[in-house]
Amino acid sequence: MSFPSSGFMRMALRLARKGAGRTSPNPAVGAVLVRAGKVVGRGYHKAAGLPHAEVEAIRDAGAAAKGADLYVTLEPCCHIGRTGPCTEAILSAGIRSVAAAMKDPNPRVAGKGIAALRRAGVAVAVGLLEEEARAMNRPYCRWVVSGKPYVTLKLAMSLDGRIAAADGSSRWISGETSRQSVHRMRAEADAVLVGGETFRKDDPLLTSRIRGGRDPKRVILTSRLSALSGKRIFREGKGEVLLVCPKGVSARDAERVASLGGRLIRLPARRGSISPDVFLRALGKEGVTSLFVEGGGKIAGWLLAAGAVDRFVFFVAPLLLGDGVPAVAGFRAPTVAAGKKLAITDIRRSGDDLMVTAERLGGGDR
Repeated sequence: MSFPSSGFMRMALRLARKGAGRTSPNPAVGAVLVRAGKVVGRGYHKAAGLPHAEVEAIRDAGAAAKGADLYVTLEPCCHIGRTGPCTEAILSAGIRSVAAAMKDPNPRVAGKGIAALRRAGVAVAVGLLEEEARAMNRPYCRWVVSGKPYVTLKLAMSLDGRIAAADGSSRWISGETSRQSVHRMRAEADAVLVGGETFRKDDPLLTSRIRGGRDPKRVILTSRLSALSGKRIFREGKGEVLLVCPKGVSARDAERVASLGGRLIRLPARRGSISPDVFLRALGKEGVTSLFVEGGGKIAGWLLAAGAVDRFVFFVAPLLLGDGVPAVAGFRAPTVAAGKKLAITDIRRSGDDLMVTAERLGGGDR
C-alpha cells in the first residue's frame, strides 16, 4: 500500500482531537475515507458507548466506502465491547486498504485487528504519523497497560518558585490567559486533584469554565474529613466529587460526605499515608485515564518523590514573593545529581506569564 501524502492522516488526527477529554476510558480516534484521492467520509469517536470513528466515517461515506482507503489514528478494534468490532464494519463496507497510525496497546487488540484485516485480504500499513497519534492518546496508553492514569502536575508560581505568599494567599499569581489555559486542561482531563489543605483553604470549584467544556471528576485527597460543610464544590459544577482518605474513617463521616453529594473512597495506608501507587490504581479502577494535579505543594512533593508525575506544566509569573510557600514540599534531593531531571518540551508566552511544559525522563508505563 502506498501513501500519496500524510495529509489524510493529519486530517484524521484533527478529527480525533474533537473527542479529546470526552471518550474516556476509550481513546480519541479519528478516521477518513479516501477514494480516487478525494475524501468521501469522515468520522471521530465522540464518547464511550457511541460508534467508533471507523463506523462514523463509513456511515458518512455511504456507498462510496466500497473500494476506498481508510486512514485511522489507531488500529481498528476486533472485539465486542459496548459497540461491535470495527474490523467487521470495515470488511462489510468493502474497504480495500487501511492505514493505521499506531497499533492499539490494549491487550484485547494489540495487533489482532491488523491481523484480522490482512487475513481477509485488506492491505494494511501501520506507523504513519505514529508519534503524533501516540502523543494524543498517552493517557489511554498508560491506563490500558498499567491500570493507572497519566499524571500531569500544574504549578502556577512566581519567578522564585513560590505558589503562595507568606500569608498563604495565591490569588492570583498567574494571569487571566494562563487561568483560561488551565480551564481547557481541566476539560480534557478525566479527574482533577487537590490536597485537603488546599481544599480547606482555597475552597476551589475545580470546574472547566469555558464554553463547551466538561467538568472532570473532582478529587480531594485528605486524612481529615472536617470542614466540609459549606464548600462550593458540593453545590456547583457537574463533575463527581470524590474524597479519598485512609481506611478507618467513621461511618458517620462517610454518611456526612454522602449527604453533601460526594463519594468516599477509603484506601489502605501506612502510618496514615496512602502511597501514590495505591492511590493511582484506585483512580484507574474508576476509569480515570488522565489526572490533572493542581495542588498544593505537599501533593506535588508526594507524587514527585514516588516518580509518579509524567508531565509538568509550569505557569511562571513575573513576580517575586521571597519567603512564600514553596512549589514543592516534602521532597528533597540531597544533591544536585539526585534531583529529578526533566526534558523541557515547550516554552511559550501565556499573557504576561511563561508556560513551560516538561516531561520526566525515562517515562514508560508504570
